[in-house]
Amino acid sequence: MASGITALVESSRMARVAALEQDVSRLKYVSGAREEALRRLGIESVGDLLSHIPRRYLDFSHAYTIESAPLGQVCTIVATVDRVVEKRPRPRMTVTEVYLVDATSVLQVAFFKQPWLSRDLKAGDRLAVMGKVEFAYGFKQMSSPHYEKLDAQSASGTIVPVHAVGEGVSQAWMRRIVSTALEAVADIPDPLPARLRTRRGLMSLSRALRSIHFPSSMGERDLARKRLAYDEVLLLQLALRLRNDANLLDIEPIAHRVGEHVARVRAELPFALTDEQATAVDEILADMARADRVMNRLLLGDVGTGKTAVAMVVLAAVADTGTQACVMAPTGVLAQQYAVKCAPVLERAGVRSALLTGATPAGERAKIVDGVRCGSIDVLFGTHAVLSDDVAFRRLSLVVIDEQHRFGVGQRNALRAKGPGADLLVMTATPIPRTLALSVYGDLETSIIRKRPVAGAGVTTQVLDDANRDIAYGAVREALGAGQQAYVICPLVAERDGTDDLEDVPGLEVDDEGKPRSQAPLHAVETEVEHLRHVFCDATVDMLHGRMGAHEKDDVIDRFRSGQIQVLVSTTVVEVGVDVPNATVMIIENGERFGLATLHQLRGRVGRGELAGRCFVIAQGAGRKRGVSPSMQRLEALEKTDDGFSLAEMDLRLRHEGEILGLRQHGGVTLRFIDLDADADLIECAHDDGVELLRFAPTLSAPATLPLRFSVVDRYGDVFKEVSGG
Repeated sequence: MASGITALVESSRMARVAALEQDVSRLKYVSGAREEALRRLGIESVGDLLSHIPRRYLDFSHAYTIESAPLGQVCTIVATVDRVVEKRPRPRMTVTEVYLVDATSVLQVAFFKQPWLSRDLKAGDRLAVMGKVEFAYGFKQMSSPHYEKLDAQSASGTIVPVHAVGEGVSQAWMRRIVSTALEAVADIPDPLPARLRTRRGLMSLSRALRSIHFPSSMGERDLARKRLAYDEVLLLQLALRLRNDANLLDIEPIAHRVGEHVARVRAELPFALTDEQATAVDEILADMARADRVMNRLLLGDVGTGKTAVAMVVLAAVADTGTQACVMAPTGVLAQQYAVKCAPVLERAGVRSALLTGATPAGERAKIVDGVRCGSIDVLFGTHAVLSDDVAFRRLSLVVIDEQHRFGVGQRNALRAKGPGADLLVMTATPIPRTLALSVYGDLETSIIRKRPVAGAGVTTQVLDDANRDIAYGAVREALGAGQQAYVICPLVAERDGTDDLEDVPGLEVDDEGKPRSQAPLHAVETEVEHLRHVFCDATVDMLHGRMGAHEKDDVIDRFRSGQIQVLVSTTVVEVGVDVPNATVMIIENGERFGLATLHQLRGRVGRGELAGRCFVIAQGAGRKRGVSPSMQRLEALEKTDDGFSLAEMDLRLRHEGEILGLRQHGGVTLRFIDLDADADLIECAHDDGVELLRFAPTLSAPATLPLRFSVVDRYGDVFKEVSGG
């Protein structure tokens, strides 16, 4: 009986796969130029085509006449082209004016830098335009609206989808092709158990696919997106958890002991753990002590919340167990910082440690590698250097990865492979919204530290425009006069670099004419350091950036720590790991070009000790009316709060998950349907349902869940195979 059910499920799965994986060229209307156009859009299969959802919809059920369209509001108007006029108000500027008429009035529409419209549009064409209605010079007007030239098919519908298209395939042809594809998958089996669909109020898959492309109402469109978004999160959750399970098959977990070394480290700490730190330690050690499951845990904490102290305590458990731990950091600066902070405490507790980076001298490196191999080193701190083939542990039982978003999944797995069955603790000082954590780190249990053990003197943040940079320079001079130090952060290393070299930088915002709002020149470290040597002529000014050799970077950091360098001009390489309490002022150039996460991390370098910190963010547009652009909204939020979790939530609302830290480690996984801000409840449901499904069927191999397993492999096969290797 069971084999018959499995065969039936497999048959349904094969029918589904056959329908979705069919080459797009097999569809009616797809050949020649249209086929080439679809492939240029990344559409190779029927499944790709159905995932190419409309970027917007023209809602004719709420279309206005020209006369009734309210001023100052975004409206959809359907009217007829009366005439098209092309103007050139200045060189290299083309304005195409289109005059639309209906039975009630005239609408003047202006398109900027789109000269081809004067050839594409002609009198008598039916046009749908969507944009803000204004009034000037006796006409109602729209500037650069979304538009769609209507044919008989599109004009007959209430809701008309607008897909992303290219040369060779028009909107009308895209709708015909998508309609054909929907017919081909009309009877597609639904992998989601019916009881789960009913409980969550979800459409069937086949209906959702049709409704997302051709909804009868915007409400139906929303229900379709809800089903597809739920699938996206649920299948990713299942893929991540199945991936971990597949990697741990036939591997015996290592049950850590908690004994005298852990107790001695706690006693050697120069302070008592806060309640949140103690809770995190207890959660991690309890996971590490389990003999039935390998630990996969995320330690999430804001800047300065004391994750290092938590790490020190749990690292001592390997000495109690007679095994080893490896802490991998993304930069030599951060790895060295860990060693400097942790090694003295660990040594006093009888836990032996070493530091291995690309800058480690050959002779010292050989001794460390031998110590790791024979087990005389309990804890190894390091960078990517620990991944070298010659670094072999006697018995690696705990892997700690800091700022894991800076590593690829392959690097994380390569380190874990050095210790089969090793527990995993990943840490980040970048606050992550809960919805993003559930989606991207859904395979990890989470410990959170929100409060700082030592508040420090704190940091005040002020956003300035370039005309007021003397305020920032004055603060630096004041700090230098008091024997303190300062940072100046630039987005580029050299002026010749392009913006592609920037990390965590939002895309340029554009105005109604499609021009970038931000055209301020980007500051470069190599140029800025020479400029500031003249500005602060009595101070030692030096630079730090990622292109410097490891030895050179270490030398700069050491001289800055010792006070030999008073002003350090750097890229975001100092974002994490650099702890110099005497540095009290930071200037961030081109602040509008950075995300909130990076800005918050950067300013966390000052005000860490007893001396108050001041952060000046110099940004284009800061002197104009605030709150207009997303970049200024980010910077205003930075001025108002130092709560990293609040800032992370705002960053998510402004930029959404595709630009937010956290997705890169999944090698190209993006969330197409889910809105991590608006869909918090849906994400919670999908997360809980994923946990429940795997509790019912740990490998999803039960007849009721087998279709879901096939869907996981179909949708997120690459993620699933990253660990399983097949």
